[in-house]
Amino acid sequence: MLKNEESPIKRRPSRQIHVGSVPVGGDAPIAVQSMTNTDTLDIEGTVAQIRGLEEAGADIVRVSVPDMDSAEAFAKIRAAVNVPLVADIHFDYKIALRVAELGVDCLRINPGNIGKEERVRAVINAAKDHGIPIRIGVNAGSLEKDLQRKYGEPTSEAMVESAMRHIEILDRYDFKDFKVSLKASDVIMAVQAYRLIADKIEQPLHLGITEAGGLRSGAVKSSVGLGMLLAEGIGDTIRISLAADPVEEIKVGFDILKSLRLRTRGINFIACPSCSRQNFDVIGTMNELESRLEDVNTSMDVAVIGCIVNGPGEAKEADIGITGGTPQHLMYQDGDKDRKIDKASLVDDLEREIRQRAARKKAEEDAIIAKG
Repeated sequence: MLKNEESPIKRRPSRQIHVGSVPVGGDAPIAVQSMTNTDTLDIEGTVAQIRGLEEAGADIVRVSVPDMDSAEAFAKIRAAVNVPLVADIHFDYKIALRVAELGVDCLRINPGNIGKEERVRAVINAAKDHGIPIRIGVNAGSLEKDLQRKYGEPTSEAMVESAMRHIEILDRYDFKDFKVSLKASDVIMAVQAYRLIADKIEQPLHLGITEAGGLRSGAVKSSVGLGMLLAEGIGDTIRISLAADPVEEIKVGFDILKSLRLRTRGINFIACPSCSRQNFDVIGTMNELESRLEDVNTSMDVAVIGCIVNGPGEAKEADIGITGGTPQHLMYQDGDKDRKIDKASLVDDLEREIRQRAARKKAEEDAIIAKG
């Protein structure tokens, strides 16, 4: 294990933009974002969901704004939350102009359904006037009709051609503060599209596998696709698209980044899949710990290993580790043997130690920040 070492991944150089207070691209951490699935006109419900996403660690949240009534509701939502908000605009460019006036942090448009260049130009001018970045969102399912005829079906090349067509418009009007996404539900198509455009532009790339599926299948598809790209240094923001609670998107996003040592947040559990050698119920213990400790945001490694074959080695590399033994289990702290624990109190003891460690780490981090 390479605990506490920086990721060996060399990020693709990109121009840095700002979505509200969050830097995107350049040397900024890869941002994790999600999207609300409430009715935007339900201001109270949407605000509650955004706050839940922020608590889960979301850096940026996207909100659908399908009509002018939703644009007015968006203004009230923006005023009630702290996390930067992206307005998702389709078809009617006038909605983009309105939310630009109302304080949006980024405009997401799909040029394929915004329409004529003068409409895109109007959105560009509004973004310039208000200092707002734009996200060009190309989706395999909504390519321009002429590209559909040219390629016969959605392809990675068609997606890149669509993106470049609209990037050229931004370039003509000297607008540089934008990011680009090229999403497809097909993992290979999306990966190839991102690889192609990564060498063509300097702007940051927003990664995602669109309409990936439910919690399990969507997490797998997204992990495979985004993992391939992130390992190559491609990607500056990510969104995991799941037919599930949006909070799960944030959790999966951070899990992907943690696995590549690109970001840390919360507990990184190292747990064995269990076998007949186990001296305690590893699966039950893990389910209970994950449920109890969802609120812990402090980064740490916790090893939960059921026997003495791999247990000591993994536990020694973790902040806190437990190795199954007979008749008692052995806890490690910072690589050293700490004490023995009875099976009956295993979960309670681990939770208490983890929370105490998290509190100490947070206090140390706060002290460093206070010193400047």
